[in-house]
Amino acid sequence: MASALATRIAAEHAAAAASLPTEVVSRERRRSAIETLATEGLPTSRDENWKYANLRPLEKVRFAPPAIGVPAGPGPGAQPSLKVADLPAGIEGYARYTFVDGVFAPALSTPVPRAGIAVTTLRAGPVAEAAGSRSGGAAAASAPGSRAPSSAGTDAAHASASARAGSPVLSSIRPGDAQRLKDARFALLNDAFATDGASIRVSAGTDCPTCIELVFVATVESQTASSYPRVELHIEQDARLGLIERHVSIGSGANFVNASVKVDIGRGATVNHYRVQESGAKAVWFDTLSAVLAQDASYKLHGVNVGGLSSRSTINVLLAGERADAAVSVASLGDRQQIQDAFVRVEHLAPRAKSVQTFRGISAGRARVAFNGMIVVREGAQGTDSQQSLRGLLAGPEAEIDVRPQLQIDTDDVRCAHGATAGKLDEDMLFYLLSRGIDAATAQRLLKWAFLEDVVARIEVPELRRQIERSLAGQMQEAAELQELL
Repeated sequence: MASALATRIAAEHAAAAASLPTEVVSRERRRSAIETLATEGLPTSRDENWKYANLRPLEKVRFAPPAIGVPAGPGPGAQPSLKVADLPAGIEGYARYTFVDGVFAPALSTPVPRAGIAVTTLRAGPVAEAAGSRSGGAAAASAPGSRAPSSAGTDAAHASASARAGSPVLSSIRPGDAQRLKDARFALLNDAFATDGASIRVSAGTDCPTCIELVFVATVESQTASSYPRVELHIEQDARLGLIERHVSIGSGANFVNASVKVDIGRGATVNHYRVQESGAKAVWFDTLSAVLAQDASYKLHGVNVGGLSSRSTINVLLAGERADAAVSVASLGDRQQIQDAFVRVEHLAPRAKSVQTFRGISAGRARVAFNGMIVVREGAQGTDSQQSLRGLLAGPEAEIDVRPQLQIDTDDVRCAHGATAGKLDEDMLFYLLSRGIDAATAQRLLKWAFLEDVVARIEVPELRRQIERSLAGQMQEAAELQELL
């Protein structure tokens, strides 16, 4: 199946290559991605870090993206006419940038100029000129007609800019690169077919804790075409950014979405990144996120997965600078026949860095929810402090939970701890609630709610947290008593 799939991907790419924009990804890089996939193939269930994912739906997917510029209306490949009311409610204080089937949609976006921040659509250029961009380095990034560097730009220019900002370079060769690339093969698929994306560059010293919301909407049927969201985020020294990233479906929800996100955080910079996956009930949603942290950088990643028939999230975080700090929190809720899978690898490359992984997952019906969390401490990363807390809850006799903590330590003088549990609802807590006159169904829902709140309560944007709580409540078909708590 793997070789046949690679052959079909190569054929579809050859047919679409002439229409794929080189401003987003260069022809050379697209060709290299296809050649690597032809050699390596996409992951299969035989790959150790992919054994929980459901890859079978890929056999029926058409990987080429929809034709750019197809008018709205009925017919194969056509995009439906969308309105702002069709999207999740916006968050006050956040500028919104919406992409439909991977292509920027100005009519559904509300860009707001912000000092020191350049937001660029990879295909068409700047979408909002940063306020105050006439001074300092922001001018070049946000002036009309200019572009923020993307994957189509030169590696030398990116390396130079990163060095000035005290930031690591994503393309640098580091220990473990071979395994990271092996797990990131779906990012190559994004390289091959992406038609647009968002590039965000934040200048040194910029302070924007409530800043940008990216909404990626999938409308096209997977047997017709696929959607390739793409984000490139570069944060320079001592800056602070709040970013919301949403993935939703419109229509039947039978989509194939393959997202790629690259995050480069400079010295002393801070990023709060909220990711919400609410794809349609029939969607297949895959994503690959790679983040590199420089000295004293901080990255808080909050992920909530409730949608999709089959989803897989691959996250690689490199603590490349001394005293870097990463916290990855994920909540997953699976019901019916959903499969929710996540693999998170955090690598400590420098001394005295800190990382925390927190996972809470509930599996009901015949769903399978899995989380594979890996901590790697490389030689020379003395003083590492790493913690893992992985917990899964079985809410049905046919449900499945898989939690797998992994530690690889290549040095001494470290403090690493991990804990993983999977089981049913706490019988003592359930008895307590029943003894207070709460009916059994509501008591079970309350305990599920409290279980997920270990992660959801960490979301620092109140309106986003309320929206997520409502979504979770709806997914669990909560009783009116629980809705009143919101």
